[in-house]
Amino acid sequence: MPIDIPWYLGILVFVGLVLVMEVVAIYGHKHVMHGFGWGLHKSHHTAREGFFEANDWYGVMGAAVAISFIFYGVEGGGGSLYTWIGAGITGYGAIYFGFHDIIVHRRIETGYIPRSAYMKRIIQAHRLHHVVESKEGTVSFGFIWAPPIEELKRQLEENRKAGLAVVRANPVGRNMAGPAE
Repeated sequence: MPIDIPWYLGILVFVGLVLVMEVVAIYGHKHVMHGFGWGLHKSHHTAREGFFEANDWYGVMGAAVAISFIFYGVEGGGGSLYTWIGAGITGYGAIYFGFHDIIVHRRIETGYIPRSAYMKRIIQAHRLHHVVESKEGTVSFGFIWAPPIEELKRQLEENRKAGLAVVRANPVGRNMAGPAE
């Protein structure tokens, strides 16, 4: 039996899913990508040859989940609730691609210069994530949310002193956005 909801509840589901997906992404980045899935994610922490990297398969997997929800909602008899869920996952994926791949890593050059405190913080947090050479001991696993920079620097130094993190002076081999200090 299809589960159809009014459009205004669909908007709430969409926004809620975007927010929930950031929590899912933080957990997945920390425990999957920097855990048993490091084999794919490691490519994101090393110099990339060409436009694609093995880590991009995580985006393909996320897209497959979103497409499945949308397909079930539209063609499989699931109803609009499933379509809105798939749309929310897709919305998060688009935000992630825009922030992470385009703005932070400049996989597509736009000439954008971050000026807001929020954008500078996201970029700086991701730089701090990339200064660690291994899967252990890094900080800041979010893509559209990050803890305060001073907290991340303190945590990174604690990880370094505990022998959990080998810290580089600069993120190696990764295109990063301009000044975010």
